[in-house]
Amino acid sequence: MQCAQTGEDALDSVRRKPPDLIILDLLLPNIDGLEVCRELKRDPKTEDIHIVILSAKGEESDVVLGLEMGADDYVTKPFSPRMLLARIRSVLRRHTEPTAPKEIQEFEDLVIDPVRHEVQAGGKKIDLTFTEFEILRILAQRPGQVFTRFNIMDAIHGSDYVVSARAVDVQIVSLRKKLGRYQRYIETVRGVGYRFKDYPSANLSSRQDTAGKLN
Repeated sequence: MQCAQTGEDALDSVRRKPPDLIILDLLLPNIDGLEVCRELKRDPKTEDIHIVILSAKGEESDVVLGLEMGADDYVTKPFSPRMLLARIRSVLRRHTEPTAPKEIQEFEDLVIDPVRHEVQAGGKKIDLTFTEFEILRILAQRPGQVFTRFNIMDAIHGSDYVVSARAVDVQIVSLRKKLGRYQRYIETVRGVGYRFKDYPSANLSSRQDTAGKLN
């Protein structure tokens, strides 16, 4: 187990010897926990490390921001050691369970690549947060199917994660803004949730990801 007292020390330690999981306090001196999380998720060498944020900041906006930075879970203080351990086990279990082969999804010239965790529109890369990307990927996997807000959060963070429905709406607004004209694919179903609109005329394809298929 590695420990660090400052944000700089945390970044240096993780880059020298990447761990499987990080328990990250937000209130770190100099470089705070959110910036540490952001830097680790930007680096291809550390982006896959699981991060559980541990913080006394428990407002919905704080939780949403932590998720946007790519954290796998967000635990608020005070907490019990048993509860924290259960959340850690849940994160590790979600990422070690067998998954179906990941496929590149194409809708006209909107391309979603789950292996590279990348979205391109009209040949240009769109910079999405972890949660924004996961929402888009989940909706696009089943065009036409309606997902409730809680369905979406369960698929991303597991059923034991507590976030209000409003938090999902905030993520959808940001995602639509970044998608520009492609936001037409994300349709609101009033009183229920969201779906990826199934355009019959769209040039839609899905294929297994192999090296060299997406330039």
